[in-house]
Amino acid sequence: MDCNQFARLFFHRGFLLLALLLLSACQPKPERALGTLEWDRIALPAPAAEKIVSIDVREGERVKAGQTLLQLDESRTRAQLAAARASAERNAALLDELRKGPRSEEIDRARASLKAARADAKDARDNYRRLSALGDKDFISQADIDRAKAAADSTDAQVASAEAALLELERGTRSEEIAQGEAALAQARADAEAQAVLLQKLNVQAPRNGLVDNLPYKLGDEAPVGGPLAIMLVGDTPYARVYIPEPMRADIQVGDSAQVYVQGTNQSYTGQVRMIRSDPSFTPYFALTGDDVARLSYLAEIQLGEDAVDLPAGLPVHADFTLPANAQREISAAFLVSANDR
Repeated sequence: MDCNQFARLFFHRGFLLLALLLLSACQPKPERALGTLEWDRIALPAPAAEKIVSIDVREGERVKAGQTLLQLDESRTRAQLAAARASAERNAALLDELRKGPRSEEIDRARASLKAARADAKDARDNYRRLSALGDKDFISQADIDRAKAAADSTDAQVASAEAALLELERGTRSEEIAQGEAALAQARADAEAQAVLLQKLNVQAPRNGLVDNLPYKLGDEAPVGGPLAIMLVGDTPYARVYIPEPMRADIQVGDSAQVYVQGTNQSYTGQVRMIRSDPSFTPYFALTGDDVARLSYLAEIQLGEDAVDLPAGLPVHADFTLPANAQREISAAFLVSANDR
């Protein structure tokens, strides 16, 4: 009879406590998941390729949300903001002009131009008639008559153009032109707002409470757009990033508890599994021991409690899952049934 059968025999006879002890003794030595201690990391990217003019914190310093970390040069952005605001004001004035329509003086000038064009047309037409009468008597050449007719036709065209110009002014601004003016103003204001936001971002502030882990660039450097100006460790407590061997995966679920040990210390920290990747990967080199060389593993994160708040990132850790979650549930249910029977 093996250990499991022996434990079940005692369990059915009512010796629940002894069965649990025997079951625990028959379990193989718990496997460990190796990994490192981590904090949530966030990177603050450079909003513009500008020179760093001041650094107000040092690496390893704890900062509050909204605290200034470093300052980028604002000269060019301020000039661009001023230009964008001036463009917005110009487009606002142009839109106001479109909405008001043409001035009365412009309409009066167009009417005067039309009157002059009609007078020129009348004079040219009268001249053409006189020359035509003389041409019938062969007093002038046909070429002179043709030139007079062309001049009369030209003045008639000028009259038509002046009439159209006056009509355009009297009817006012087209609705399509007003819509274009409104769109141009909206674009100019959006450009100014974008420059204002960029100007604020040049004062790099901490988005959350945390610790300044790394400042990749020094005073006077010019980081490229998107380059990390500062890297912060944030969160209330750290977590253990471990690799769960494939034989253990089926017995570990999100929400299960684990004991996390930091290398070099004897103290354990209680944590709770907050994430397990569904896609397996090969065990990383630092977790290879003996038969683990070709073993698949699953990346998991174990959230630690407040007792681990002072632990730094990067420390090697291992996590013990002393009793699989399904066994915990089965034993808890058995214990409740036995208690009810008693």
